[in-house]
Amino acid sequence: MFIKDPMAIEDRSMKIIAPHLEGLALTDDEKIICSRIVHASGDVGYAPIVRIHPDLIDVAKSTLSAGKNIFTDVEMVRRGINIRTFRKFGGEIFCKISDVDTRELAKREGITRSMAAMRIFGKRLDGQIIAIGNAPTALFEVLRLVRDENIRPAIIIGVPVGFVGAAEAKSQLIAQREIPYVTVVGTKGGSSIAVATVNALLYMLDNSRGLIEK
Repeated sequence: MFIKDPMAIEDRSMKIIAPHLEGLALTDDEKIICSRIVHASGDVGYAPIVRIHPDLIDVAKSTLSAGKNIFTDVEMVRRGINIRTFRKFGGEIFCKISDVDTRELAKREGITRSMAAMRIFGKRLDGQIIAIGNAPTALFEVLRLVRDENIRPAIIIGVPVGFVGAAEAKSQLIAQREIPYVTVVGTKGGSSIAVATVNALLYMLDNSRGLIEK
């Protein structure tokens, strides 16, 4: 007999995940983020490789509560965020990966579209939330904007996946100390991990969803 109720499935999953977080010196809120990442991936190997800046939780809560916006690298991240919960706080979610101006800039500059999108966002990223789940080049560009153009996002959720540039981009994110972040070390990551992180932060503020919704 299998479990059919969505929340019962989730509750059971979290109980299975919990022992894998023991001994990792996580706060209760950090455990929520880690457990959601493990749940989304189906991989307990994520538990020890999640890295959370010490100021991330407080800054993320205040930023979301203030109705700030989220800027994503790909549509998969934008569409995965629980929009009904997010909209309660008044923000919007933006992704420019498919826009004409993004394609034109990428072609003109010889860069990826995800880099071009972040470059076009520019100062709009100040004080906002960045969620990168797919493209290492997007994270490299955001970190360049922070370093060279004094752009100051509120938080960066930077979990790009892959074998070319992902580990290096995430290492650079960890090395900088100015912007609170969530990341995972190495080649793992992906849109589902970025979405799980954003939704974990949302559910800390409002967990009245009843069912898991997208």
